[in-house]
Amino acid sequence: MTFNEKLEAIYQQANISQKNTLEDTANPNKTHYLYETVTEYEINQQKRFDMKFGSVKQFVLSGCEGEKITIRVASDTLPTLQRDFQVKIDDIRKRIDIQAKRKNGISQETAENEVSIFVQIPEKYVDTVECAVNAGVLEIHSLKCENTELDAKAPNLILNGVAGTVEVNCNLNMNILCQSLNGAVEVNQISADSKIYIPQGTKFKTDEKGFGTVITYEQNGKETEPFITKDSDNVIELNGIKSRLAVCTYN
Repeated sequence: MTFNEKLEAIYQQANISQKNTLEDTANPNKTHYLYETVTEYEINQQKRFDMKFGSVKQFVLSGCEGEKITIRVASDTLPTLQRDFQVKIDDIRKRIDIQAKRKNGISQETAENEVSIFVQIPEKYVDTVECAVNAGVLEIHSLKCENTELDAKAPNLILNGVAGTVEVNCNLNMNILCQSLNGAVEVNQISADSKIYIPQGTKFKTDEKGFGTVITYEQNGKETEPFITKDSDNVIELNGIKSRLAVCTYN
């Protein structure tokens, strides 16, 4: 199975259009949603990004050219979206705080089933990223960042064109789909059983930390001996308590 086939399977399970997601991510001025609210803010220097978005159906973070931060909250079913979600941006010296809040009695369940958030940040001004969000599908596209930390409840994580260290704090069983591995993916879990998918032939090494953690290896759906490269700069790490992470390959 290829990356696009794995991606399509995740989107189908979550009832999300792959074509629309990729187009909406690439072009913030084009939308396939009936309702949306857009917040923009320009910066001109490096910033640490601290973001909190609550619970949504789909969350997509991507790097972009230029100097503009763009946050799009979108839905096909909530015509009062602009009144029901508030996006707040605080520019505090070398830090940007971004927060999205539900208003007017919109429930967490409604947000989880009906709302998607797309965030674009200027890649040349990104220092580090901390992002707290709960989503059925959590995605990062085209982002080069020294350290990206995700505090999430997300059964599906997609890393597409990501470079640097991605630290994931999530206690759900996860599917982590990597278009490539260029840096480190550090997974912190308690009592979870997750899988990370990487392209066949990727050179990487692994690191088990914590208590009762184990990393296993799969090819063609069957468990195999480790296929690591001990001197690789790419790292897959599992930390936490009583958790398993299976490293799987795709064609």
